Amino acid sequence: MLGGVPEDEAIEIRELLEENGIDHYEVPASFLGISPASIWLRDGGEFRRARALIDGYQMEREKLARSEYERSGGKTVFDGIRAHPVRFFVYMAAIAVILYLSLSPFLNFGK
Repeated sequence: MLGGVPEDEAIEIRELLEENGIDHYEVPASFLGISPASIWLRDGGEFRRARALIDGYQMEREKLARSEYERSGGKTVFDGIRAHPVRFFVYMAAIAVILYLSLSPFLNFGK
């Protein structure tokens, strides 16, 4: 995977650069993960054109993702809470109890 980018997006970016004749190469992630995998341009003068192409691609990808989200109903966290308020409050109470039991020895330390 290219620096945390989904594989389909990385493939489409490679194809976009190749279709537009922008010479590029890839660098794999470092062994220890200090530097991520990346795509580099062989000619730095092509940067603005490549950036414009990628920006346009990402705007189209965002529009597609947004339309898929809206088509699927566009559920949010608050919709889930409204649909199941009792479950939400039970979960919050369980979290509060766990936090209290986990932190009370430290909060009462030295008393």
